[in-house]
Amino acid sequence: MITLPDTASPLYEKVKDYILANIGTGRWGKDRKLPSENELVASLGVSRMTVHRALRELTSAGFLIRLQGVGTFIAPPRPQSTLIEINNIAAEIVERGNRHRSEVLVLETIMPTKELALSFEFPKRVSIYHSVVVNFENDLPVQLEERFVNPSLIPDYDKQDFSKTATYDYLMQKTPVTEVEHIISAIPADAETARHLGIDVGACCLFLHRRTWTGAVVATISKLTYAGSRYSLGSRYSPSKSS
Repeated sequence: MITLPDTASPLYEKVKDYILANIGTGRWGKDRKLPSENELVASLGVSRMTVHRALRELTSAGFLIRLQGVGTFIAPPRPQSTLIEINNIAAEIVERGNRHRSEVLVLETIMPTKELALSFEFPKRVSIYHSVVVNFENDLPVQLEERFVNPSLIPDYDKQDFSKTATYDYLMQKTPVTEVEHIISAIPADAETARHLGIDVGACCLFLHRRTWTGAVVATISKLTYAGSRYSLGSRYSPSKSS
């Protein structure tokens, strides 16, 4: 039987950590079928309900794919598009001749979850900055912006007044961006998102997940949710000659 770490974390979090560790070390490669729920219950010595919750949450986070009647698999990397560029929503709104304002909901220092630590590629878990901001266009909420920030590259992020200075502007001033990863998907609004964006629960939203690097170091992870009925994403560019 496999012994899970003796920590204060809930059992389902320990199961998640065990699965993510196997993925992160490459022991379980992409597209691999995971042991069944019964096999995990037997090998880890936990309840089926605990295993089920861990698998469900990792599936929701995009690490796993569950196929009914077939099994659970490690999710392959999602196709990504180079269409979207880093943008400053405040500047975009002003350029359209409209008024921008922002409301800061959260600005804090936190200890990242196992998933976030892996996304930051940290060798060990260290504290990070976390912010949640609602961006308004002419007093209509159009974007819910959640950012996780590497303090080793961007110090004093938690001491800024982002109701006066856009998070984008501060981040770009503090560290150069050398690489960007974008993943775009359509999601239904949960209760919290619906409340902040002033839309119905279940309404379609555009969700942009972004990671930025400075050299080989992950600088930020951003989760940007747009009210689908009020915003669109796109860009204009020149195709390469090989296209």
